[in-house]
Amino acid sequence: MTSCTALPLRRLILSCVALCLLCASPMLRASDDVSHELARQALEQGRVLPLRTVLDKIEREYQGQALKVEFEQDDGRFLYKIRLLQSDGRMVKLKVDAVDGRVLDIKRKEHEKDKDAHSGR
Repeated sequence: MTSCTALPLRRLILSCVALCLLCASPMLRASDDVSHELARQALEQGRVLPLRTVLDKIEREYQGQALKVEFEQDDGRFLYKIRLLQSDGRMVKLKVDAVDGRVLDIKRKEHEKDKDAHSGR
């Protein structure tokens, strides 16, 4: 059973959370719009490879399906950051040069069962 004061307090907290989310959402969208606009301009100017070209190469070479892609510029270099789910169920994060499609960095996540087997427990 809730007290008479708990209900208004709960409504106040939920209202504050909703207000914070509403205020933050344009900032999140603005960041995505800037990234999208940057990618579009770079592609139109011929400065980067099309995402589809890069994904076809990566999915074929690393035997997986892209789940998430981010485009960014880091120290003047255009990058695709790709999260790939491989056919064996492992997750791979790739940092790919958007200009020539070279893989610059690979980070693999181990299965939990593989971690347990290697931990010696």
